[in-house]
Amino acid sequence: MTKGKEYLGTGRRKTAVSSVRLRPGKGNVDVNGKKFEEYFLDPLQRQLILAPIQKFAKSDHYDLIIRVKGGGIQGQALATRLGVSRALVEEKEERRKDLKDLGFLTRDPRKRERKKYGLAGARKRFQYSKR
Repeated sequence: MTKGKEYLGTGRRKTAVSSVRLRPGKGNVDVNGKKFEEYFLDPLQRQLILAPIQKFAKSDHYDLIIRVKGGGIQGQALATRLGVSRALVEEKEERRKDLKDLGFLTRDPRKRERKKYGLAGARKRFQYSKR
């Protein structure tokens, strides 16, 4: 990794969008201006996000700057994992196969279905009364 070089990765999940900047550093993770532990309170979510980095290197070799918006916390965590994985692949292309095998580069395409006119929701109908 060259000194001062920055690698970008974007991840999406449902309505959550995460932009990840990966740079050489001491392991600092900044999420929307907050500390990593303050934004993602659940240790499992933090572990999920750092899993791609821990697969290849120690997490204290990289600084992460994450900007995330939309969706819920779990969707944001999954979107961030995809962004981190894409940034790692941008740094070294030979990591692609290993990350792909782990499922870290797979984009979950499921989105919320839109509400249709004449219905109460996407598929739910209004109550029918015969009499």
